[in-house]
Amino acid sequence: MIEIINLCKSFDGHKVLDHLNLNINTGETTVIIGRSGCGKSVLLKHIIGIMRPDAGQILIDGKDITRMDEKELHGLRMKFGMLFQGAALFDSLNVLENVGFGMIEHMNSSDEEIKKRVKECLALVGLKSIEEKKPAELSGGMRKRVGLARAICLRPQIMLYDEPTTGVDPIMGDAINDLIIELHNKLKVTSIAVTHDMTSAYKIADRIAMLYNGKIIAVGASDEIKNTKDPIVRQFITGAGKGPITEGIDFEHLI
Repeated sequence: MIEIINLCKSFDGHKVLDHLNLNINTGETTVIIGRSGCGKSVLLKHIIGIMRPDAGQILIDGKDITRMDEKELHGLRMKFGMLFQGAALFDSLNVLENVGFGMIEHMNSSDEEIKKRVKECLALVGLKSIEEKKPAELSGGMRKRVGLARAICLRPQIMLYDEPTTGVDPIMGDAINDLIIELHNKLKVTSIAVTHDMTSAYKIADRIAMLYNGKIIAVGASDEIKNTKDPIVRQFITGAGKGPITEGIDFEHLI
């Protein structure tokens, strides 16, 4: 479904994406792992067309989105649902207005149609009777689930998850992982998640890809990544303080 070819992006002379290549298979969940600040979220923003690359191509169903104008991109984005890192709910809107925002803005739907669809989406993420509540009245885990309900409201073909378990406790994090799997199975969507949470990655992924120094350096099923001999991937997945990733850092001086 998605083919990323030689994608490049720099900020102030610093290469964040450096001739990056990756294929996302239709109907699979691909998890992109890597250190904080390595460019995972930047890659997601390129896939959805929020950012433009310096060079390279992103083909979605064979169409190069890097050559699309804003009108074409707007139509393409209707295929996507995205769960942002902090849920990114509108504080001034209630849950009904947040979840139904896409329908309110982009579809000629009646109030009854919007309410019905919002209830369906909230039920899918295990929430009910909270339509009138504001985001400030919800726990972190509930806000994540409301964000997830909003992401699926327009029946997307592709789901993007930006650090889905960040900011919640391990129990709620596991519940969100279960939700991602359940929604994937029910909705039959193609999913891309970025995370540095290996527990989440192993649980939800069909395939895992590691981003390092602007490139994808390893791709494989969970067991393949878990048993890798690559020293860089191995250091990251085990969380070891010393290894090729941290080579040159004087830990004694830091202490």
